[in-house]
Amino acid sequence: MTTVLVADDQPTVRRAFTAVLSAAPDLTVVGAAADGLEAVRLARQHVPDVALMDIRMPELNGIEAVRRIAGAGLPTRAIMITTFDLDDYVYDALAAGASGFLLKDVTAAELTAAVRVVAKGDALLAPRITRRLIAEFARRRPAPPPADLTPREAQVLRLVARGLSNAEIAAELVVTEHTVKTHVARMLTKLGLRDRAQAIVYAYETGLVLRNRSGSR
Repeated sequence: MTTVLVADDQPTVRRAFTAVLSAAPDLTVVGAAADGLEAVRLARQHVPDVALMDIRMPELNGIEAVRRIAGAGLPTRAIMITTFDLDDYVYDALAAGASGFLLKDVTAAELTAAVRVVAKGDALLAPRITRRLIAEFARRRPAPPPADLTPREAQVLRLVARGLSNAEIAAELVVTEHTVKTHVARMLTKLGLRDRAQAIVYAYETGLVLRNRSGSR
């Protein structure tokens, strides 16, 4: 059973998301918050697997709430809820520890599928969100130095940054999915990252993805 926290300052949205998630046999809502401070409190109390977090909330915005939850060492993975797909805070939310994004007009099937994907440790980034991340990278802070990854680990990182799942990476590299999982785990450990979403941020920050696109390896 995957536990979920819903945080949104709009009562209708909270109720709708709670109803949809509660109807799924493998999901259960353990709390509903109206602002960021309440979301952090409920996350500490219930330690949910996934938190659906609105970005714009009173008292404390969703990005800072995610940052505090991650800073507290909680294993909760966050999905940011946005009104527009080109939200100004995409990069900041991922850097704070968010694992993905959804639009508020998401369908019931998309919502439940997204929670399951993120609960498994995968990132939830649509191509348009990835493009936004590239644009943000171009004007952001200086890149951190590349980690000491093996050529295969760097290749896996590039594929992760493109949004590919473990199964898709395995097909691309003609290896088993178990082998891909091993490479991903080692890559995350070397980089000191929590999950695939943070690995995507790192790939863009270091220019690894951009270099790959220009033909360099």
